[in-house]
Amino acid sequence: MRHLFRIAGVFAVSTLWSTSAFATSTGITGQSGKDGVMCSTCHKGGEVPTVVLEGPATLEPGATGQYTFIMRGGAAKTGGVDIAVDAAGANLVAGTGTKKLGAELVHTAPQDFTAGELRFNFSLVAPSTDVTLKLFGAGNSSNADKSSDGDRAAATTLSVKVGNGTPVVVDPLPAESDSGGCSAAGTAPVWGLALAGLAMLRRRRQN
Repeated sequence: MRHLFRIAGVFAVSTLWSTSAFATSTGITGQSGKDGVMCSTCHKGGEVPTVVLEGPATLEPGATGQYTFIMRGGAAKTGGVDIAVDAAGANLVAGTGTKKLGAELVHTAPQDFTAGELRFNFSLVAPSTDVTLKLFGAGNSSNADKSSDGDRAAATTLSVKVGNGTPVVVDPLPAESDSGGCSAAGTAPVWGLALAGLAMLRRRRQN
């Protein structure tokens, strides 16, 4: 009986592992670095790739910009991506090799590197209001052996100013105090001169 339980346990673990591996091979959200998490929590041991987000740093409200997530180096056989944005009114639109999953973009399947480089093109539809938003992107450079060993991920960000950007809040000037300031300092010499004049007048009358 114990032997049967052991077999069942091993089968359950292997099934969960296979399901997890299959799920990440078709993309997984929450790994863009936006919430401090990226693919390296699972994929380890490989060389760290370099990643960059390219595209316009300014957009008009409601406008659409074309962007590219580029990954170079690492194991550089196949790779995946997760892209997110921190502005609620912004919308990410998938390009070739990516799909929309929730509010984020992920790879549809592991994509092949070409000459040590992998590119994911996508679009960003800006919010209708002025704001400074941030794009988050993380990519995993894989050795294509269908395991998490020997792979490595890296993350990057790109700030985009929409319209006039996020308004800057300026602290109001401090209120003038009744006990100080220019008015108090300016009137002090006048009162001093008046008192001195009165003192001289009294001395002359006494004489």
